Parts: sequence; C-alpha cells; structure tokens
Amino acid sequence: MSRPRAKLTKNFPGCFVEATLCFLDGKWKGVILFHLMGGTQRFNALRRKMPGITQRMLTKQLRELEDAGLVSRTVHPVVPPHVDYDLTPLGRSLEPVVRALAAWGEAHVFCNDGRQELKEPQPKTELQKAALKYFEAAE
Repeated sequence: MSRPRAKLTKNFPGCFVEATLCFLDGKWKGVILFHLMGGTQRFNALRRKMPGITQRMLTKQLRELEDAGLVSRTVHPVVPPHVDYDLTPLGRSLEPVVRALAAWGEAHVFCNDGRQELKEPQPKTELQKAALKYFEAAE
C-alpha cells in the first residue's frame, strides 16, 4: 500500500508548497475536499459525485484526510450504519486553495475526445487585473 509523501519521512519538507501538497496529493483528495465544501456528505453521496473512484479508494482517501485532521467522520448508531463526513475547521481553511484550483482548471483545462488538454491563457479582464494589483500590493 502506498503512503502519502508526508508519511515517508519523519520531517516535513522544507518548502511550504510541498508541505501543503503532502496533504492534498493523490488524484481524489482535492476532489473530496471540493465536494465537502458544500456541507456534510454521506459516503454514497460522495461516491455518486465521483463516478470514477472505487469504494476502496474513497475509503482510503477519506481515512487519510481524517488522519490529517482535515475531515471529520461521524458514525450515527442506527441500523444500517449512517456515516457522515464533513470538513473540520482546518479542512475549511483549505477552501481558498481548492477554489483557486477549481478556478484555474475552469479557465485552463478542457476535454477533447475524452482527453484533458490545456488552453492558452486569455487576456486578463479588468477584474483580474484589479485582483492581481491587490495581491501584488499585499506582498
């Protein structure tokens, strides 16, 4: 079984970008976080939103996100078992990162005959220029 990069060494990587990506690596973790930003979800609801993921992989990714403290798991004592997943406050703090990834993908990725391809950036709108000025001023 593969382990996330963060678990392969005893120390976190020196770069903050790499350290953050350790918690988001894998094909599905970012997608799971994206769907949980909409609120609490049951396991099968998450699975229906991601038809390409297997039950085993969804379980594994949810456990890793839970171990990292990004997702909480609530088991309700009913028959059949009812399990809810939600973002923790720490997981909610990744919302701007996940939204930025979604916005970038919407602007630069398109599907062509089942393949994902990158689009060339479009000229910046006035709103994008204003946002860039804001972030440059913050540095």
